[in-house]
Amino acid sequence: MPPFLSSSASQTFVKCAYFDAKQCLSCRNIETPLPAQLAAKSVVLSELLTGLTVEQWLPPISGPDSGFRNKAKMVVLGAAHQPILGLVSPSGEPVSLCDCSLYPLEMQQLLHRLERFVRQAGIPPYRVYKAKGELKFILLTRSQVRGEYMLRFVLRTTGAIARIERELPILLADYPQIKVVSVNLQPVHMAILEGDEEIFLSEATRLEECFNDVPLYIRPKSFFQTHPEVAAKLYQTAREWTAQLKPDAIWDLFCGVGGFGLHCASPSISLTGIEIEPEAIACAKMSAEAMGLNNVQFSALDSTEFASGSDAQNKPDLIIVNPPRRGIGEALCHSLSAFAPKAILYSSCNPKTLAKDLKQITGYRITKVQLFDMFPHTDHFEVLVMLKREL
Repeated sequence: MPPFLSSSASQTFVKCAYFDAKQCLSCRNIETPLPAQLAAKSVVLSELLTGLTVEQWLPPISGPDSGFRNKAKMVVLGAAHQPILGLVSPSGEPVSLCDCSLYPLEMQQLLHRLERFVRQAGIPPYRVYKAKGELKFILLTRSQVRGEYMLRFVLRTTGAIARIERELPILLADYPQIKVVSVNLQPVHMAILEGDEEIFLSEATRLEECFNDVPLYIRPKSFFQTHPEVAAKLYQTAREWTAQLKPDAIWDLFCGVGGFGLHCASPSISLTGIEIEPEAIACAKMSAEAMGLNNVQFSALDSTEFASGSDAQNKPDLIIVNPPRRGIGEALCHSLSAFAPKAILYSSCNPKTLAKDLKQITGYRITKVQLFDMFPHTDHFEVLVMLKREL
């Protein structure tokens, strides 16, 4: 059984005016003390893995439960003369989330400044029900290591770009920490977050981040963890578990910007990273170069197709998988079982698909499971699992 943390009525919880006013209910567990949240998530994980033998349950890992989030996805609401960055409340009213306590204070202040920027630029917010307006979303990402920002405006057309460019010098003078500015074009008449075309308004096209001693790069469309402190602990744990295996070769499937593989790599280890998003692969290659790693190959390919089409003679000692919420799927589970590397390290943001996948991987025993609370106050969490081939 996993180690459950005890909770008591005297333990405090985060107070949120938005939640109290029923304006935003995203953090549905915010009135529960963090230790009790971790205990409840541990129970859920244990129940999902029922029927699977786990040799070692490790204590759950958590971090700050406020001021931690490095990415804001704000719907632009209201009117050009009075824009609101936030969401539509359960009652249907637009609510500004600039003061959300999940964001660091300086990020909250910048969000307020961006509301003023939209007003000064006179950009009409897009209204789905009328199919009119220009500005759909503002996406703001913060690098913890440097305190720098990537600012993205999601527009319906290019019509408002001139207005953004007109006001941008004043904004950048106020906030020189904004290093990357871009416009994403999303012409589809739906509340889809972003489109295919990205237009950079700044010379810089990426943010630099650093977890532990590994430089990582964030570009507009590359996935990046939203809780930097817990993410650093997750990567460090993967590194420590991998070091115990002493592998000669590693595959990092669904590698994203290379966080797991680069943490586990060394000059003596051959690393192959596979990710379908070319932008993420470009970032991973930059990180490898900055680290001086030469025995590394990152490719923009489908992970399932790569694994199923690989030659068994080039089989690595360890395969790392870090799939999206849908999991790795039946086909890849069967490919891994047949391919039979010495070990599989599975990082999951969806314990339901994780449990389904683990039950379809054969010939392995689960040696370690650890929960990482990447999403405090919600029901979501990350899980790291080590599987070793049965002899």
